[in-house]
Amino acid sequence: MRSLSTLVKSQQVFAEALITPDLEAPRDVVRPAKIAQQKQLKRFNIYRNNVIATVIDALSDTFPVVRAQVGDEFFAATARAFLDKCPMQSPLLFRYGETFGEFLDEFPPVQNSVPYLGDIARLEYARLQAYHAADATPLDISALGAVPEEALASVTLEAHPSVALVRSRFPIVSIWGASSGHLDHTDVNMMHGEDALIVRPKFSVDTVALPEGGAAFLSTLISGGTLGEAAEAGATETEDFDLSAHLAGLFSAGAFVQIFTTP
Repeated sequence: MRSLSTLVKSQQVFAEALITPDLEAPRDVVRPAKIAQQKQLKRFNIYRNNVIATVIDALSDTFPVVRAQVGDEFFAATARAFLDKCPMQSPLLFRYGETFGEFLDEFPPVQNSVPYLGDIARLEYARLQAYHAADATPLDISALGAVPEEALASVTLEAHPSVALVRSRFPIVSIWGASSGHLDHTDVNMMHGEDALIVRPKFSVDTVALPEGGAAFLSTLISGGTLGEAAEAGATETEDFDLSAHLAGLFSAGAFVQIFTTP
């Protein structure tokens, strides 16, 4: 009887071989006899192909707008290339694809024709993670009213568990919205970049295009910076930075769950 550690190792080797086409079938799978080996290997390859197809289908569900931009056949081939280069590290399919955007950035077939595809993938992955994020009650902006004016600059804010920020030199929110039916195609201006806030304050995931300076402002707050530091970061990107307007927009979106003041 094999020990538990040996069994676990054997299972790990088997699982890795299933999603790594270059690896040979594990020795445990095939029998010594040549005919039996051929039969077992054929069965293993069928199983491997089914697993790979399942993973590609999962990627298709995770990145529907990316798929829509390039077509089903091209997407399937791209997803297979991604799987070959970046095998799954978790059994949770909704966690797979975190580096798909980086992969698309360097994938020659899309670099020139659809250079924004990597950022669209980042947006879609963030939306899926936001959907699975922990629930939390968004904070109302009125909570800031309890903070003395002289202490506002030192305030820090805790972001909602679902909050994510995706910055892009392309109009990714408009492209995503047009492809998914949320916006009309005429709303896409390819000469204008957009930064996206992704958040799920209640039951549905929202995708919001931030105004100029908003991404630097939010990024500073997410990383633990004070309100004063965040305002300075936003003003660095645009001379017309309006602190009140940006705070109102983020609180309205449900981006924060708690306020911390320095004693």
